[in-house]
Amino acid sequence: MGREWDGEELERKRMTSENAPATRWDRTKTRFADIFDYFTDPVMTELLPPRPLPHPQAPHKPYTLLISIDDLLVTSTWDRQHGWRTAKRPGVDYFLAYISQFYELVVFTTQYSYTAMPILDQLDRYNFYIEHRLFREHTRSQNGQVVKDLSYLNRDLSKVVLLDTNPDHVLTHPENAVIMPKWTGDKKDNGLVAMIPFLESIAIYKPADVRPILTAYQGKNIPVEYAKREAEGKQKHIENWKQNKGSTSNSFGGFFGVSSRSTQNAPLTYLEQKRKEAQQQYLDEQAQIAKNKDYLESLLKHEQAVMAAQAPSNFWEAFEAVRGNPKQLGEIPPPPPPPPGMGLMAPPVYQVGAVPPSGSSGKEETKVS
Repeated sequence: MGREWDGEELERKRMTSENAPATRWDRTKTRFADIFDYFTDPVMTELLPPRPLPHPQAPHKPYTLLISIDDLLVTSTWDRQHGWRTAKRPGVDYFLAYISQFYELVVFTTQYSYTAMPILDQLDRYNFYIEHRLFREHTRSQNGQVVKDLSYLNRDLSKVVLLDTNPDHVLTHPENAVIMPKWTGDKKDNGLVAMIPFLESIAIYKPADVRPILTAYQGKNIPVEYAKREAEGKQKHIENWKQNKGSTSNSFGGFFGVSSRSTQNAPLTYLEQKRKEAQQQYLDEQAQIAKNKDYLESLLKHEQAVMAAQAPSNFWEAFEAVRGNPKQLGEIPPPPPPPPGMGLMAPPVYQVGAVPPSGSSGKEETKVS
């Protein structure tokens, strides 16, 4: 255990020859402590796969948004009459569909996968919005606390935002976190939708590092504080427009002494322009999903049929699967072809807005499963 480090081991431990323990005794202690890492560290050293190359037909999303489940997207209660019941937060469908156009959306929950997966399958029925799912087995233990250690994420942390309701979960990287109040089932709650303007502004203006911004808002009511700053920016925009309204135009008519068409109202800010585009994109994508719902449901049923066929039906099939001899599948019909003009429907790509556009309330009636 005191042997010299090799390159593969240094890479696995995220160390270099300069900062790795150098003495035989220190190397022995480090390797001995690693024996217990199985019980405290995530199951993988890189929780997310490398980012794919940008697609020419899809906007690049450089930022990653991690969101919790418990008391943020849903809340669960238990009683003797009904057992466990899970309620969906108002606005959660709109939030996921809308914000995912700007962010690589990752759910990171402290629930185990077998309890969280059914909830996520309901929140994102067609797997359009949530790109990755991380569970309790992807967290680590630190001083008895369950921690979401972002150093394992395999992402540039200057481009990572984490939404959570428990400050203990972000002990290792509080500068990347936004701690939101817990949702306890209030049907009139709008706290989730109210966070969209702040999140969209980050994605639109593309700061080099999100951490100073998040740190500046820590301990504040972010929706209220950000609304004040956006209103101040809008006022400055109007004042600048009024001052420059009478200046000589650089338009084609200006060269010939023809004044440009007067505008009664100040033009939209850059943020408002992007927001308007985002809202229209959201409506277009939702219309496309509604139009092709039957096809999407048929794809979902086909996927479920394939998974059911792969599942072992008795002890011997399960034993053979463990030995590396998976169950031989019978004849499974191919998936249904896409409707004419649709092609292979990819996960929708959205642009973000502050409030739900006309035609979408942004709030769903709280449902109980």
